[in-house]
Amino acid sequence: MRKTIALVDDDRNILTSVSMLLETEGFQIKTYNDGASALDGLNQAPPDLAIFDIKMPRMDGMELLNRIRKTQTFPVIFLTSKDEEIDEVLGLRMGADDFIRKPFSQRLLLERVRAVLRRNDTGTPKTEGQAERVVRGELVLDPGRHLCSWKGKEVHLTVTEFLLLKSLAERPGHVKNRDQLMDSAYGETIYVDDRTIDSHIKRIRRKFREVDTEFDHIETLYGIGYRYRDG
Repeated sequence: MRKTIALVDDDRNILTSVSMLLETEGFQIKTYNDGASALDGLNQAPPDLAIFDIKMPRMDGMELLNRIRKTQTFPVIFLTSKDEEIDEVLGLRMGADDFIRKPFSQRLLLERVRAVLRRNDTGTPKTEGQAERVVRGELVLDPGRHLCSWKGKEVHLTVTEFLLLKSLAERPGHVKNRDQLMDSAYGETIYVDDRTIDSHIKRIRRKFREVDTEFDHIETLYGIGYRYRDG
């Protein structure tokens, strides 16, 4: 099936040019020219990936991401101008998956879109039925379907959160420093600072505690990193 990508931008030239590019590459495209109109559409029909401009009327990209993350986990790429570094850090901490700075080349855009979609498909089996699940006590991670559960209850994680937790749970008891976790979640596509990883870990803990208030299996080793405690 063709992947669906949602574009949210108040610049009609960008909507038109990016839509033409991605449709030529085989993607199905949905467009919105402001955050407010996009919110309902994205919740009713979640795409495989969304691209948000940050500065938009009625509802900017940051507010749209914040509201979307309450119900949806599909990956989000932000379009940002070169002077918005603070917004970039904040957006990553809120759950964005990547950033593309304006002006951008079509080749760069395609590379970033494909990279994020590959991350979202991480663990998908090469042949049907061969996906390896990660099971650690009450925790079950199914990369093939991007599903996470704790004590039988589903925990909705973004792509980045899923990859961070998977990296920790694959080797319980072993400490992962922040650089190792960055590589697990982002690879070489983007650099993030230590505080961004810390923010993602906080979000993961909060989501687990929504289904189990006593969840405490992700341990912080101050000045070193994190580890998953099994049992």
